Amino acid sequence: MTTKTIVRPEIETGVWTLDKSHTKVGFVAKHLMVTKVRGHFESYDANVVVAEDLTQSEIHVKIDPSSITTGAEDRDNHLRSNDFFDVENHPSIEFVSTAIEPDGDGFRITGDLMVRGTTHPLTLAAAYEGSGVDPWGNTHVGFSATARINREDWGLTWNAALEGGGWLVSKEITLEIEGQLVRP
Repeated sequence: MTTKTIVRPEIETGVWTLDKSHTKVGFVAKHLMVTKVRGHFESYDANVVVAEDLTQSEIHVKIDPSSITTGAEDRDNHLRSNDFFDVENHPSIEFVSTAIEPDGDGFRITGDLMVRGTTHPLTLAAAYEGSGVDPWGNTHVGFSATARINREDWGLTWNAALEGGGWLVSKEITLEIEGQLVRP
Protein backbone atom coordinates (compact mmCIF):
# COMPACT_ATOMS: atom_id res chain seq x y z
CA MET A 1 0.00 0.00 0.00
CA THR A 2 1.38 3.38 -0.95
CA THR A 3 0.68 6.53 0.97
CA LYS A 4 -0.01 9.76 -0.81
CA THR A 5 1.80 12.84 0.44
CA ILE A 6 -0.05 16.11 0.18
CA VAL A 7 1.96 18.69 -1.67
CA ARG A 8 1.89 21.90 0.36
CA PRO A 9 0.31 24.52 -1.97
CA GLU A 10 2.15 27.79 -1.28
CA ILE A 11 1.66 27.53 2.50
CA GLU A 12 4.69 28.24 4.67
CA THR A 13 5.32 25.88 7.55
CA GLY A 14 4.76 27.19 11.05
CA VAL A 15 1.97 28.67 13.17
CA TRP A 16 -1.01 30.41 11.55
CA THR A 17 -4.08 32.05 13.12
CA LEU A 18 -7.49 32.98 11.78
CA ASP A 19 -7.99 36.35 10.16
CA LYS A 20 -11.34 36.86 11.91
CA SER A 21 -12.43 39.74 9.70
CA HIS A 22 -12.36 37.36 6.71
CA THR A 23 -13.60 34.15 8.34
CA LYS A 24 -17.09 32.81 9.01
CA VAL A 25 -17.88 29.74 11.11
CA GLY A 26 -21.46 28.89 10.27
CA PHE A 27 -24.15 26.26 9.97
CA VAL A 28 -27.40 25.50 8.16
CA ALA A 29 -30.47 23.76 9.62
CA LYS A 30 -33.93 23.23 8.20
CA HIS A 31 -36.97 24.78 9.89
CA LEU A 32 -40.37 23.10 9.46
CA MET A 33 -38.55 20.80 7.03
CA VAL A 34 -39.01 23.41 4.27
CA THR A 35 -36.72 26.39 4.90
CA LYS A 36 -32.98 26.65 5.47
CA VAL A 37 -31.97 28.75 8.45
CA ARG A 38 -28.36 29.95 8.53
CA GLY A 39 -26.41 31.01 11.56
CA HIS A 40 -22.85 31.60 12.64
CA PHE A 41 -20.67 32.15 15.67
CA GLU A 42 -19.15 35.58 16.19
CA SER A 43 -16.48 34.55 18.72
CA TYR A 44 -13.94 31.82 17.97
CA ASP A 45 -10.23 31.23 17.82
CA ALA A 46 -8.00 28.78 15.99
CA ASN A 47 -4.37 27.84 15.82
CA VAL A 48 -3.01 25.94 12.86
CA VAL A 49 0.48 24.49 12.79
CA VAL A 50 1.44 23.73 9.19
CA ALA A 51 4.01 20.96 8.81
CA GLU A 52 6.25 20.32 5.80
CA ASP A 53 4.04 17.29 5.11
CA LEU A 54 0.49 18.67 5.48
CA THR A 55 -0.72 15.32 6.81
CA GLN A 56 1.30 16.09 9.94
CA SER A 57 -0.26 19.55 10.45
CA GLU A 58 -2.37 20.35 13.53
CA ILE A 59 -5.59 22.35 13.92
CA HIS A 60 -7.24 23.45 17.16
CA VAL A 61 -10.45 25.51 17.08
CA LYS A 62 -12.33 26.92 20.07
CA ILE A 63 -15.79 28.48 19.62
CA ASP A 64 -17.85 30.45 22.13
CA PRO A 65 -21.41 29.09 21.66
CA SER A 66 -22.91 32.10 23.45
CA SER A 67 -21.87 34.14 20.38
CA ILE A 68 -24.36 32.32 18.14
CA THR A 69 -26.42 34.49 15.84
CA THR A 70 -29.15 33.51 13.39
CA GLY A 71 -30.78 36.90 12.93
CA ALA A 72 -33.60 36.18 15.42
CA GLU A 73 -32.94 37.10 19.06
CA ASP A 74 -35.56 34.70 20.50
CA ARG A 75 -34.13 31.80 18.49
CA ASP A 76 -30.56 32.72 19.48
CA ASN A 77 -31.53 32.77 23.16
CA HIS A 78 -33.24 29.38 22.77
CA LEU A 79 -30.08 27.97 21.13
CA ARG A 80 -28.01 29.25 24.09
CA SER A 81 -30.38 27.58 26.59
CA ASN A 82 -30.23 24.10 28.10
CA ASP A 83 -32.43 22.86 25.21
CA PHE A 84 -29.45 23.24 22.88
CA PHE A 85 -25.92 24.48 23.69
CA ASP A 86 -26.41 25.06 27.45
CA VAL A 87 -23.79 27.81 27.38
CA GLU A 88 -23.85 28.32 31.17
CA ASN A 89 -22.50 24.80 31.73
CA HIS A 90 -20.66 24.34 28.43
CA PRO A 91 -18.89 27.60 27.53
CA SER A 92 -16.93 26.25 24.56
CA ILE A 93 -17.13 24.08 21.47
CA GLU A 94 -13.76 22.62 20.47
CA PHE A 95 -12.30 20.81 17.49
CA VAL A 96 -8.86 19.19 17.54
CA SER A 97 -7.58 17.55 14.37
CA THR A 98 -6.38 13.96 14.42
CA ALA A 99 -5.70 13.38 10.70
CA ILE A 100 -5.38 15.33 7.47
CA GLU A 101 -5.55 13.32 4.25
CA PRO A 102 -5.68 14.11 0.53
CA ASP A 103 -9.11 13.80 -1.09
CA GLY A 104 -9.19 14.55 -4.80
CA ASP A 105 -8.30 18.23 -5.21
CA GLY A 106 -8.92 18.89 -1.51
CA PHE A 107 -8.41 17.40 1.92
CA ARG A 108 -10.26 15.44 4.57
CA ILE A 109 -9.66 16.89 8.00
CA THR A 110 -10.69 14.48 10.74
CA GLY A 111 -10.73 15.39 14.38
CA ASP A 112 -12.58 15.31 17.65
CA LEU A 113 -15.51 17.74 18.01
CA MET A 114 -16.66 18.48 21.55
CA VAL A 115 -20.11 20.03 22.04
CA ARG A 116 -21.97 20.13 25.38
CA GLY A 117 -19.21 17.99 26.93
CA THR A 118 -19.73 15.21 24.37
CA THR A 119 -16.92 14.36 21.95
CA HIS A 120 -17.30 12.51 18.65
CA PRO A 121 -15.14 12.27 15.54
CA LEU A 122 -15.90 14.70 12.73
CA THR A 123 -14.56 14.74 9.18
CA LEU A 124 -14.57 17.97 7.20
CA ALA A 125 -14.23 18.18 3.42
CA ALA A 126 -11.74 21.03 2.99
CA ALA A 127 -10.35 22.97 0.07
CA TYR A 128 -7.38 25.29 -0.33
CA GLU A 129 -8.72 28.47 -1.99
CA GLY A 130 -5.41 30.23 -2.65
CA SER A 131 -3.02 32.66 -1.01
CA GLY A 132 -2.12 36.31 -1.29
CA VAL A 133 -0.21 39.11 0.34
CA ASP A 134 -2.11 42.15 1.65
CA PRO A 135 -0.85 45.74 1.17
CA TRP A 136 0.94 45.55 4.55
CA GLY A 137 3.00 42.50 3.61
CA ASN A 138 0.97 39.88 5.54
CA THR A 139 0.47 36.50 3.84
CA HIS A 140 -3.09 35.13 3.88
CA VAL A 141 -4.28 31.64 2.94
CA GLY A 142 -7.92 31.02 2.01
CA PHE A 143 -9.77 27.81 2.77
CA SER A 144 -13.26 26.36 2.96
CA ALA A 145 -14.59 23.33 4.83
CA THR A 146 -17.96 21.61 5.17
CA ALA A 147 -19.47 18.64 6.99
CA ARG A 148 -22.90 17.23 7.70
CA ILE A 149 -23.63 16.06 11.21
CA ASN A 150 -26.53 14.69 13.22
CA ARG A 151 -26.85 17.25 16.02
CA GLU A 152 -28.40 14.63 18.31
CA ASP A 153 -25.06 12.80 18.45
CA TRP A 154 -23.81 15.74 20.55
CA GLY A 155 -26.84 15.94 22.85
CA LEU A 156 -28.66 18.66 20.91
CA THR A 157 -31.93 16.73 20.98
CA TRP A 158 -34.67 19.33 21.56
CA ASN A 159 -37.36 19.27 18.91
CA ALA A 160 -41.11 19.52 18.35
CA ALA A 161 -43.16 17.14 16.20
CA LEU A 162 -45.20 18.77 13.45
CA GLU A 163 -48.89 18.01 13.13
CA GLY A 164 -48.51 16.97 9.49
CA GLY A 165 -45.40 14.86 10.20
CA GLY A 166 -41.76 15.74 10.45
CA TRP A 167 -39.94 17.96 12.89
CA LEU A 168 -39.62 21.67 13.67
CA VAL A 169 -35.81 21.53 13.45
CA SER A 170 -33.81 19.16 11.26
CA LYS A 171 -31.55 16.65 12.93
CA GLU A 172 -29.00 17.06 10.13
CA ILE A 173 -26.92 20.21 10.30
CA THR A 174 -24.47 21.38 7.66
CA LEU A 175 -21.33 23.05 8.98
CA GLU A 176 -19.86 25.71 6.69
CA ILE A 177 -16.51 27.37 7.26
CA GLU A 178 -15.03 30.00 4.97
CA GLY A 179 -11.89 31.70 6.06
CA GLN A 180 -8.40 32.96 5.90
CA LEU A 181 -5.30 32.09 7.86
CA VAL A 182 -2.62 34.69 8.51
CA ARG A 183 0.87 34.48 9.95
CA PRO A 184 0.95 36.02 13.46
